[in-house]
Amino acid sequence: MMKMEHEMKIIDGHVHLVQCIAGTGAGGELRFAGNGMAEYASGERFRMLPDEFSQGVVTAGDILRKMDENGVEKAVLLQGNYFGFQNLYSMEAVKKYPDRFCAAASYDPFCRGKEQIRKHLFEELGFPIVKFEVSTGSGLMANHFTLPLDGDIMKAEYDYADEHGLVFVIDIGKCGSESWQTERLLNVIKEHPGMKFVVCHLLAVSMRDEDKLVEGLKKLALPNVWFDLAALPHNCGPDAYPYPNAVRYLRHGIEIAGADRLIFGTDIPSVLKEDSYQHFIQYITCSDAFSREEKEQIMYRNAEHVYFK
Repeated sequence: MMKMEHEMKIIDGHVHLVQCIAGTGAGGELRFAGNGMAEYASGERFRMLPDEFSQGVVTAGDILRKMDENGVEKAVLLQGNYFGFQNLYSMEAVKKYPDRFCAAASYDPFCRGKEQIRKHLFEELGFPIVKFEVSTGSGLMANHFTLPLDGDIMKAEYDYADEHGLVFVIDIGKCGSESWQTERLLNVIKEHPGMKFVVCHLLAVSMRDEDKLVEGLKKLALPNVWFDLAALPHNCGPDAYPYPNAVRYLRHGIEIAGADRLIFGTDIPSVLKEDSYQHFIQYITCSDAFSREEKEQIMYRNAEHVYFK
């Protein structure tokens, strides 16, 4: 059942800007192919953006318009290989709208100039968050070999983030893939107890592996770990608004990790191909499956604590 709530403050903890589609993935380079479509070097072609962004660009103004139409106060701008890193474009948005956005930066740790890249992004430009997508589809393991999340290559990145007080956001890809290394991630988190970790997509577990969600949440539910809910209705498909599958998975998150460990996020703009921003908000805010206190934590207070303080 759905019920309307009184006005609630909202932060979207997982949003992307798109200056241009310049991604990379398992299919090679990903480029805009017109009319909201994109094509990998492998020839795979698919719709990447909804009709309203059919020109392949999503500006800060576009996102603010969607936020204002839906009562979203702030957003966290994250990076990924899917669209291609938009670091400088995101920082421009933060400087122009400092009360509405904060942003993460991403980089490839295999770059020979990694030290200068990190210095520029985090010490000179001042990004407070680092985001790594390590997935086999469009993350680090899509165009590099499979690597252990607790191995030497990644260890240097965790250590740097910890030393510089960065929030560490990580997308470990879909459950069942070689990048979905919850045990190795647990080792890393335990080695950095003072650093805030955010694990994306509530572990990206499909409806076939609900037991893996429970197992993963129990493993990673530590005092310095949060989970964002980006694309949860999509990952729990096939489903339709009001997304009963996503609601059930979210209940698992609350019961195992706690409502104070979950961060609302949508993964707009790409998910707008499937449904409206309003529905991605209201399946939580208008649901009677969650208390008012749980909603306020998930929709606003947790993101405010992790990203904006």
